[in-house]
Amino acid sequence: MENTDFNLISELISHPLRILITSHSNPDGDAIGSSLALWAYMKKKGHTVQVMIPDPYPDFLAWMKGHNEILIFSRDERACIQAIEAAELIISSDYNNLGRLNDAANYVRKSKAVKVLIDHHLNPSDEFDYQISISRISSTSEIIYNFIEEMGDSHLLDKEIAECIYAGIITDTGSLSYACNYVKTYVILAHLFQLGIDGEHLHRLIYDTYSESRLRLLGFSISDQLVVLPEFHTAFITLSKEDLARFDHQIGDTEGVVNYALSIKDINLAALFMERDGIVKVSFRSKGSFPVNTLAAQHFNGGGHRNAAGANCTTTLEETVSKFRLLLPSFQPMLKSVY
Repeated sequence: MENTDFNLISELISHPLRILITSHSNPDGDAIGSSLALWAYMKKKGHTVQVMIPDPYPDFLAWMKGHNEILIFSRDERACIQAIEAAELIISSDYNNLGRLNDAANYVRKSKAVKVLIDHHLNPSDEFDYQISISRISSTSEIIYNFIEEMGDSHLLDKEIAECIYAGIITDTGSLSYACNYVKTYVILAHLFQLGIDGEHLHRLIYDTYSESRLRLLGFSISDQLVVLPEFHTAFITLSKEDLARFDHQIGDTEGVVNYALSIKDINLAALFMERDGIVKVSFRSKGSFPVNTLAAQHFNGGGHRNAAGANCTTTLEETVSKFRLLLPSFQPMLKSVY
């Protein structure tokens, strides 16, 4: 089901407001790209705008205009609470329930500001006054482009906003390798290039920034920690907190690691289990028709998209992996043929 309150939101932002744009914990390229694109656009509209996220973003995203002005709740709780309390409008970008804000969630829930959701994940919660929720679209960044267009403000798009939108689309589609069969995605990308972006340069900024320790962690993940279960067309990688410490793990270092497991021939389901901050963070990826969002939601209290989903588990690393392995026989028929 889609919710597109474009007209109502257009009326809402027709006069200057104090706006707080928020995005989810463990922010990725789409979280930061969509938030900063919207930040730049709203500033052009004459609003007073801030962006707030629960925890730090990866270094490979630290090139977008405005990234150094993002408020981070885990680093400056007081400033974030003040921003929440001052806001007249709070926009939730790239997440579908306020729980994704972690420790900031209750402050946002208590806020008397109008709350707007702009997102592409399934099953949005009812905590928002207005929603633009379109799950068939590749990324929230793409929805931000549509939002600006629907507001009649395409003339306000510039190269810096285009770069943020491009980063969100490219990272949330795995460089156009999944969730990318929607024709308008390519029409939008063409316009972004017309606005002056350099796709090759942006690709290097996003993907060619590995530290030596990150590359060694990737090698260890594949050579030592990869488990392949051909009978279930499944592969997975486990990383304990000791493994992460050994390779001086930094935020963003495991971005994309799960995709290497999925790249194996005849593997249709891949998972990464990573022990961090007292929880087990799980990333699921799949090919074709196998719905990892259903797997994540029904068995690991997570969610996401059909071919890319995740969860945070409070069980031990061993217990979480064991549960996953025990589930595989029940999915064997579906994993056999996904196209």
